[in-house]
Amino acid sequence: MSPFDLTGRLAVVTGCRRGIGLGLAEALAAAGADVIGVSAALEDTGSEAARRVTAHGRSFTPYRADLADRAAVRALADRLRDSDRPVDILVNNAGTIRRAPAAEHTDEDWDHVLEVDLSAQFVLAREVGRAMLERGTGRIIFTASMLSFQGGVTVPGYAAAKSGLAGLTRALANEWAGRGVNVNAIAPGYIATDNTQALQDNPERNRSILERIPAGRWGTPEDLGGAVVFLASDAARYVHGAVIPVDGGWLAR
Repeated sequence: MSPFDLTGRLAVVTGCRRGIGLGLAEALAAAGADVIGVSAALEDTGSEAARRVTAHGRSFTPYRADLADRAAVRALADRLRDSDRPVDILVNNAGTIRRAPAAEHTDEDWDHVLEVDLSAQFVLAREVGRAMLERGTGRIIFTASMLSFQGGVTVPGYAAAKSGLAGLTRALANEWAGRGVNVNAIAPGYIATDNTQALQDNPERNRSILERIPAGRWGTPEDLGGAVVFLASDAARYVHGAVIPVDGGWLAR
């Protein structure tokens, strides 16, 4: 059996309705995993995520949860804990962004982004991770960012949250690596999704971004699938606390 084979495993992917999460859910299904998809507006039936996952012969279960609502996050964690089938892989991908110069970045924007992009991630990792620790096995994968390494422009809340995710990845790995739970992260570069549409639509920013990417193009959600499948698989059994850039060479420039 290939060390990258995920047959028989159950993966939870937050933020799976579109963009990066949608691509990751499909990649995990293609590697053999069944998927629980989570999103605030996920359809009960007929979603694109369900279509893509089931096309690979895997099961898809939709859960609706607003990660900006701490009570909803805890309810989601309880639901996952109490399900008949244990979670083998948690992909903590859901995120949001609010753009404004730092001097105009409101408390409300700051609190919302930190809640979705950092606090909810910790709560889910803690609760799902606790069950993994009891079993002595599991994979947790965060979606970090280039702004886990850099400061960005006009996104102070997002930069703070994504920097925090890199630290959280290492902190959990320090505690859990010896107990059978791998905690790692991917750091997407500039990926063509709704979250980056404003940058794609700005001719000057779009040109400056492309000029720095050695690969010469924006990434796609599908470009991230291989890294996540690797981190979810037995091939990564000795990988702990890593934040892996998938950026077309952005950080190397």
